[in-house]
Amino acid sequence: MTILEGRRLGRTYNLGSVPVPALADVDIKIDRGEFLVLQGPSGSGKTTLINILGLLDRADDGELLLDGQPVSGMDEDSLADLRRDRFGFVFQTFNLIPVLTAMENVEYPMTLKAFPRATARRRARELLSHVGLAGKEDVRPDLLSGGERQRVALARAIVNEPQVVIADEPTANLDSRTAASVLGLMREMSDDRNVAFIVATHDPCVVAMGHRVVTLRDGRTVGDP
Repeated sequence: MTILEGRRLGRTYNLGSVPVPALADVDIKIDRGEFLVLQGPSGSGKTTLINILGLLDRADDGELLLDGQPVSGMDEDSLADLRRDRFGFVFQTFNLIPVLTAMENVEYPMTLKAFPRATARRRARELLSHVGLAGKEDVRPDLLSGGERQRVALARAIVNEPQVVIADEPTANLDSRTAASVLGLMREMSDDRNVAFIVATHDPCVVAMGHRVVTLRDGRTVGDP
């Protein structure tokens, strides 16, 4: 079943007084549990599209639906609630909170939903173990390797049991062996937990892992999205 759908999405930015189109007439559907890869050259619109799909930015044109319900007209507080409750995010720069331990970074989204402390701690510990970081719970990000930091970020992204995880170049700062390990975890979570992953990438290894690949060029999809 479709979890997220964009219809004729368009986005234009202004560079001074010059309008610069980033997306135009993009139609896209993402099903529950699908591992969808967005590929294309730099400037093709990948990041703009995932920011719109992840409710981090608004389209100028078109409509975005979550579970069949339009979200484009919602206010910022409502969009923030949806991001917190139904989305997870994995970034190429990890975006971990440097003063918090691995455990505390994973716990953080649960504190925003007022989880009981014991429940949050137990779930964070379980997820860190699942991504291969048992024994690293009390280590801060600056003392972890790049691959370990990305695993913490992945655990944090799914701790609130989202329906959709948005990942922007998640392997860009990883060596090939570590990238393959992180990708395997992402596919496992997609398959086993029925979470939709939308992954923007230049990495052919990521492309090879996708259930489906959508190519963007000059702000438009190429072929059948």
